Amino acid sequence: MGINIQKMMKQAQKMQNDIARVQEELKQIEVEGSSGGGMIKVTANGAQEILSISINPEVVDADDVEMLEDLILAAIKEAITAAQELAANEMSKVTGGINMPGLF
Repeated sequence: MGINIQKMMKQAQKMQNDIARVQEELKQIEVEGSSGGGMIKVTANGAQEILSISINPEVVDADDVEMLEDLILAAIKEAITAAQELAANEMSKVTGGINMPGLF
C-alpha cells in the first residue's frame, strides 16, 4: 500500500509542477477584447492582467464621456473573459478536466 501512496505523491508533485509551468506560460499569452467595432481594444494576458488599452481618437467625444467609459468597460470585460477561457482550457489539459478553484 505504501507504493500506491508514494505513486500518488509523485503524481501530485508532477501535477503541481505542471500547473506552475502553465501559470507562467499564461503570462506570456495575449488575448484581446474590443468594443465599438474595434474602436476600443484591450489586451490582457492569460493571467488576466490588463496589458494595454488602445482608443481610436474618433470615438472620443467630450460631450459623451459616458459612452467612452462604457466602451472601455465592455472591451475590458471581453478581454478578461477571453483570458479566463484560455486559462481554463490550458489548466484542464494539466488537471485532466478536474475543476480546481484558485488555480488561475
